[in-house]
Amino acid sequence: MTRAEPLVLGIETSCDETGIGIVRGRTLLSNTIASSMDEHARYGGVVPEVAARAHLEALQPTIEAAVAEAGITLDELDAVAVTSGPGLAGALMVGVGAAKALAVSLGKPLYAVNHLVGHIAADILTGDEVEYPTIALLVSGGHTSLLLVRDLTTDVELLGETMDDAAGEAFDKIARILGLPYPGGPEIDRAAAVGDPNAIRFPRGLSRASDMAEHRYDFSFSGLKTAVARWVEQSSLTPSEGAGEASQETGPAGPAGPSAADVAASFREAVVDVLVTKALDACARHGVPRLLLGGGVVANRRLREVALDRAEAAGVTVRIPPLSLCTDNGAMIAALAAQLISSGRRPSTLAFGADSTLPVTEIQISEEAP
Repeated sequence: MTRAEPLVLGIETSCDETGIGIVRGRTLLSNTIASSMDEHARYGGVVPEVAARAHLEALQPTIEAAVAEAGITLDELDAVAVTSGPGLAGALMVGVGAAKALAVSLGKPLYAVNHLVGHIAADILTGDEVEYPTIALLVSGGHTSLLLVRDLTTDVELLGETMDDAAGEAFDKIARILGLPYPGGPEIDRAAAVGDPNAIRFPRGLSRASDMAEHRYDFSFSGLKTAVARWVEQSSLTPSEGAGEASQETGPAGPAGPSAADVAASFREAVVDVLVTKALDACARHGVPRLLLGGGVVANRRLREVALDRAEAAGVTVRIPPLSLCTDNGAMIAALAAQLISSGRRPSTLAFGADSTLPVTEIQISEEAP
């Protein structure tokens, strides 16, 4: 099947959000999300079994809501698409099973696609043409990846990725250390807004000259996390007091010491510095004056601000999809499948399964033989 503007329903269940999106070619018709974040908050992080059960409960009503918002019927669809990986195995299995059942019941072709490449595809729903090649920095709770995208449907190269915690995980863990609630990203951002980002010089992982040969584009946030934890412990900081207060003459560390807000701001600055520095270095070394940001951590105000400022100075154009398309969602999965269809790619077979460690180079899984 080759259509210029295929009507596709996308299913995304890689983590804690049940995302159903419907697109017609490059036009977004619906982006419906049911989040189980509140259920995970009591545990301070995503619990895979809780996420899988929440997907089971949310899928049918979310599909119905998306179809109603798009103003279509399921019979009108040209194809169904689903995230087959990477992500939480149990959560992926729920979405894959549902997509197979839906596609078979409707007699529609099924496209199994890569979650990370889906984040790149979200940008085409803005209505602007995406120029290739582009460097893509994907930053979320589960992934921190730097990619060279020569073509969305055929050629995505992994330049580097996190070797331990993803950036989003680091935000959650530091928020816990500072006594802030889950999810940590927005809470750190809020606290950092009244802090001094230069109060404490926290380490920038894998950024020394000795790291450049093997890990130029890789990320590591475990050392940063440990440094913050030790600083808080040694300073006798009472983290939950005043971390997000707008006015704070003397922080919890005492009149002469940094406050919890300063710790949050300094931690955030270290993460953002590493992310932007490595991304712009990739642009320079590969001769690509374009940078695409994706993933839920892009909601961080300081990351967007620093990326835009430093990219402008370097002559690099930055693209950031609307924040509703940066977090995990089904629209990006549908958009990627629509591009695969338009480029003449055949559907996936029903033999594919959930793959929690799916490499980014596998854009589509189990394509049918001609």
